[in-house]
Amino acid sequence: MDETTAEFGGAKEVGWGVGPVLEKFPDVEKIAVLRGGGLGDLMFALPAVAALRAAYPRAALTLLGTPAHRELLRSTHPPLRDVRILPFAEGVRPGPEDAVEVERFFSEMASEKFDLAVQLHGGGRFSNPFLLRLGARFSAGLRTADAAELDRSVPYIYYQHEPLRALEVVGLVGAPPVELEARLQPLPEYVDQAELLIGEVAAPLVAIHPGATDPRRRWPAELFGEVAAACAADGCRVLVVGASEDKDLAAQVVDAARSPQVTSLAGQLDLGTLAALLTRCSVMLGNDSGPRHLAQAMGTPTVGLYWVGNLINAGPLGRSLHRAHLSWVTHCRDCGRDVTQVGYTSVRCPHDPSLLAPIRPEDVLVDMRLFTATGS
Repeated sequence: MDETTAEFGGAKEVGWGVGPVLEKFPDVEKIAVLRGGGLGDLMFALPAVAALRAAYPRAALTLLGTPAHRELLRSTHPPLRDVRILPFAEGVRPGPEDAVEVERFFSEMASEKFDLAVQLHGGGRFSNPFLLRLGARFSAGLRTADAAELDRSVPYIYYQHEPLRALEVVGLVGAPPVELEARLQPLPEYVDQAELLIGEVAAPLVAIHPGATDPRRRWPAELFGEVAAACAADGCRVLVVGASEDKDLAAQVVDAARSPQVTSLAGQLDLGTLAALLTRCSVMLGNDSGPRHLAQAMGTPTVGLYWVGNLINAGPLGRSLHRAHLSWVTHCRDCGRDVTQVGYTSVRCPHDPSLLAPIRPEDVLVDMRLFTATGS
């Protein structure tokens, strides 16, 4: 028995993808995929879902995700549509945990009789025990040294590109990659809504998203405003987008731009209409955030703003349509703590200065103009 075979309980290696591709589990008719989090987290998982769909074409696929995941997947042409909403549970879906709701969820999932459960939700300290409670015949996923064991697992090392990490996991169940990045298309009704919203647009259309869950991943609003103003002066129409919680940031960008060609739609779009609107844009400028990942999945060129560690985990693979500007900051401006030691191994410092502030707007504008010059 070779080393790989021994490590995975006797499973044979049958090929190579991101990592070893092992033999498929037998008689798999139902597959559950655990992936909570935000829109970006969903985008990271979709290439792995597509690989599972190709490897197990007769199996029913179910995503265990969030309401936002369900909303987006029901608004587009995705590789799966069955989304079950996760209960609030520590380390799986943040929020006020209700023991009755958790038990109801697992009771419903037990009745599904999943054959295979795949964990794509972090290192497994909380998500692996959660996954095992589904009662699937087989399990696979990510695992830190202190996490519960699964039938087959990939070591969770924080700095790894997230879509490739997920593809490495599903390789363990016999699913080699069929695509490397998420691909979605909006349904026609959302295209119609977006068209009504923006009307006839002769000028290049630019989307800007200034938000991010972690404040440290946000480029300062005044710098977004500077780029927005320059794009408007070039003849572009600029739309600042985001969720309801991004309204204040969006307003700051609009105020900084001081142009009637720069307006905010933050908090006004459902996810389907946002996705459709992004397909109309020549380019989308944003931090490392869900809407930037969504734009990429819709085939829209992007100019992304990244702290260097986030680029490793979440940056686009190609540079033909996607440009990345990096901040190389390694220590917190307020306390000096090393911010490269992140993830489950380190406690985050309490400060929120932007790690992206050193990125220069004049450099960002050069890439923006590559995509707006032809209205592509």
